[in-house]
This record gives sequence, structure tokens and C-alpha cells, in this order.
Amino acid sequence: MVNFSRDFIVLACEKGVLRFGSFVTKAGRTSPYFFNAGLFDDGVSFRALCGHYARTIRASGVAFDMLFGPAYKGIPLVAGTAIRLAEEGIDVPFAFNRKEAKDHGEGGTLVGAPLAGRVLILDDVISAGTSVRESVEIIRHAGATPAGVVIALDRMERGKGALSAVQEVKETFGMPVIAVATLEDLIAYLADSPELAANLDAVRAYRKTYGINQAA
Repeated sequence: MVNFSRDFIVLACEKGVLRFGSFVTKAGRTSPYFFNAGLFDDGVSFRALCGHYARTIRASGVAFDMLFGPAYKGIPLVAGTAIRLAEEGIDVPFAFNRKEAKDHGEGGTLVGAPLAGRVLILDDVISAGTSVRESVEIIRHAGATPAGVVIALDRMERGKGALSAVQEVKETFGMPVIAVATLEDLIAYLADSPELAANLDAVRAYRKTYGINQAA
């Protein structure tokens, strides 16, 4: 586990973004952990979150020309990450979309820089992959190229079939999905954390039941 992945998990646990217990997911599964990126709701923690996105992007080596954030959670992420990249000497344009078209002023559904070149999509997680599909359509319609997706946490969990939502996005669009941290990183962290080690067996059991086949 790279250091910033561990640092991100520590931040998420301290902020209450990552919680342990018994939670029912949208798929009706009882999960021993719950992740809600919307709880990065103050300046200090959100700045740190965007710093982790920036470091993940740099470490990935993915070539890109600009950033795109799908409404709604992607909007602050793309702006904050652009700022953190600029602080590290990488100045790139960014854009995001509205859910409803604006019929006055500049109009349309896009805000920010014109979509052009290789566009990296930023979101919090990929659940059903809906926002990624919509983002890809928007980017391609503008004549630009989707370069990949960056998310906070990859749960590495099967959907209705053998693949996870992340794997389905990779397979469908032929582009990388890069996570700041994965379920493997979380398990490694729990194994080294005396305060949270009591949750390790439950998380491992959940992964054994619902986890993806790494060869898929």
C-alpha cells in the first residue's frame, strides 16, 4: 500500500467518512463498513482529500489534458483537485456539468473550460457506473477523449455478475479506473491498526463472499 493510500484511509476513519459496523447497501447486502465521501465537509479535510486525488493522479502516470467532474459530487472534487495540482506545478483546466440545462446567460449544461483533448473524470466512487457513462457521452459529444476515471475508494465488490462496477467501466470503455485506495488497502490497514483490528475478520469475510475475482 502506497503511503498516500494509507494516509487517505486514516483521514477517512478520523473524519467518520469510513465507518465500521453493520450497514445495508443499495444491493441489499449487509456490509461491515460504510464509506460516504460527502462527509469530507470542512475545508481542512476536503483539502486533504483533494491532495490525495492529486497525488494518485500523478502516481498513475495517466496522460491527460484536463479534468471533468460529473454533477454533483464530482463538482467540488474537480475544482479542489485542480487547485492541489496547481500547487504542485501542474496547471490544468477543468469543467463540470449541470443536471439541468441553463436557458439564460452562457446556457447549456457545461461549466468551465471547453472539453478538449484527453479528459480525466473525477468522482467519489463507482456504484452502478451511471455517472461515468453519462460523463463519457458528454466528453465524446464535445469531440474530446475520456482518458480514465479517478475515484476515492474501490470496494472491489461484484455487481449482479462476476465483475465489479469498476471492472465493467474498464471493460466497456477501455480506459483505466484509478482509486486512491482499494479494499485491499483497507484490509492491510486494519491488520496493522490495534484500534480497528476487531473489524478485520468481518471485512475479510465480506470480501470472501462478495469480492471480485482478481483475474476477471
